[in-house]
Amino acid sequence: MRAACCEATVLRHEVIADDIRLLRVLWPDRDHAPHAGQFFTLRAWGADEAPFLSRPISVHKWDAETQTVEFLYAVVGEGTRKLTALMPGDSFQLTGPMGNGFDTADLLSRYKKIAVVGGGIGTAPMYQVARELAAAGCKPDVFFGFRDKPYCMEEYREIANLVKVSTDTGAVGFHGFVTQLYDPADYDVVLVCGPTVMMRNAARLCAEKGTPCFVSMEKKMACGIGACLGCTCETRSGEGKSVCKNGPVFDATEVFF
Repeated sequence: MRAACCEATVLRHEVIADDIRLLRVLWPDRDHAPHAGQFFTLRAWGADEAPFLSRPISVHKWDAETQTVEFLYAVVGEGTRKLTALMPGDSFQLTGPMGNGFDTADLLSRYKKIAVVGGGIGTAPMYQVARELAAAGCKPDVFFGFRDKPYCMEEYREIANLVKVSTDTGAVGFHGFVTQLYDPADYDVVLVCGPTVMMRNAARLCAEKGTPCFVSMEKKMACGIGACLGCTCETRSGEGKSVCKNGPVFDATEVFF
C-alpha cells in the first residue's frame, strides 16, 4: 500500500513527562490505515523552512472507529521542538503510513506466548502491537525499561497479561536492565524496540535460548520510501536494506546492530 499525504488536524497535545509528548490527530484517509510498527512523517513547518526533512514518528495508537492516530514522541531536536507548538485545531502535513511493521496476524499464526519488550521512547510503537495482539485474543507479557520514571504504563492494564518495569536509577520497579526482567526461554517469540544496545542484548539473549526475536529499528530517514538509501542498515546476507522500506521491523537474526 502506498503512503498518503494529508492535512491532519490536531485533537490533543499533552506533556507526558520531561521532553515526552503525546499528539493525537485526526487522520482523514480511510484507505490508508496504519498497523503496529509502521510510522508517519510529520511536518509542521513550511517547505522552505528548516529543518529540511520531515520527522518520522512511529504509530503509538490507531483507532479505526474514530480515525485517530496517536504519536508518543521525545523532543530531541529542532524538528520535534517545532512539533511541540502544535495546538488543538491546528493542521499540519502528515504522510504515511510507511514501512513494514509487526505482522501480528502472522505472529499469532505461529506463536502463542509473546513477550513485548521496550526501552525509553522505544516503548511508543509497542502499545499498538500489544493492542492488536490483545484484540486477537493473545494478551502479551510486557517488559519496559526507563531511565528514571515510567510513562504511559496505565494503558497496558487491560491489554497485557503481565507488566514489569525496570529503571536505571531504581526509582520505580526493578533496578537494572529490562533484559533482566524476563527469560526468552519462557516465550515463543520476543518483540523489541528501544536503544540499540538494549536491542542488541535482547537479540543476543534470544539467540542463546533459541527464541525468535523481531526488532523495530531506528535510523535517520530522508525520503521514508527507500529511494534515497539514507537509512540503509547492514544485514548478514551482505545486502543493505532500508529501514524505512524493508523495516523498520526485522528478524533480529537478519541485521547487525
